[in-house]
Amino acid sequence: MSGDLHEATRGGALVPIPREDPVDDPRLGDVDEWGRSERMRALARRLYGPVYRNWFRAEWEGLEKIPTTGGALLVANHSAPLPSDAPVIMHGIEEELGRPVYGMAEHLFRAIPVVGTLWSRVGGVPADPDNAYRLLREQQQLALVFPEGTKGTGKTYDQRYQLRRFGRGGFVEIAMRAGVPIVPIAVVGGEESMPALFNMPGVARALGLPYLPVTANHLVLGPLLGTVVYFPSKFKLRVLDPVRFDVEPDQERYSKSRVMEAAEDIRVQLQDNLYDMLRSRKSVWFG
Repeated sequence: MSGDLHEATRGGALVPIPREDPVDDPRLGDVDEWGRSERMRALARRLYGPVYRNWFRAEWEGLEKIPTTGGALLVANHSAPLPSDAPVIMHGIEEELGRPVYGMAEHLFRAIPVVGTLWSRVGGVPADPDNAYRLLREQQQLALVFPEGTKGTGKTYDQRYQLRRFGRGGFVEIAMRAGVPIVPIAVVGGEESMPALFNMPGVARALGLPYLPVTANHLVLGPLLGTVVYFPSKFKLRVLDPVRFDVEPDQERYSKSRVMEAAEDIRVQLQDNLYDMLRSRKSVWFG
């Protein structure tokens, strides 16, 4: 048996048959250690492309500030009960820069049957400091986080574009430990894609959910479609200057006051840019 051929019996004789290249064998999976599949990402890009281009009509400013090599932590404001910002950011960067983006999501998404698996296949990773460190430091990837967490996606429409606290600044400490820059991204359009009118906290607690909203989409499209179909708001995304830290990576701990100060500075930068973008916006639907 040779390295390129295997043998089969044909008419009583052994006949050499070319061995199929295992790299091209469609039966073999391409799922990485995080659950991401490049085939699924390619399919997702094809399916999501028309939504990105024609429904949300996403428009970027400063995309060149995102590093084309090396690790970086992307940080953005968060909105919509079913977040619309994460797929827009991930799709745009992968299409424009050709770099994969891993979206750090709440463990809640991973626990939902089917949804959790699909989210992993298209680049979703459970939000955990160790996961972020490995992606950024060891694998030099782009990781996307939303420091507002569910406080951002649980906002009602009267609270739109008012950033919540960025937790305890854990994302800053991770970037310091991994030795990578933080790249803030201000996103306008997500709040109007699925405006939450009010929440039902009692029902949410009974179901073990962080929030349970009634949205304008529910009223217009009904309870089923309104849960998964967005309004066609115009998305505008502004990439801010990368924030770098003059500290040695891989230290056991970093100054908590400095971490909190840096997190608040980034939050204020994002908030100021959101207000600036909103002032110049003429229409929710046309930008």
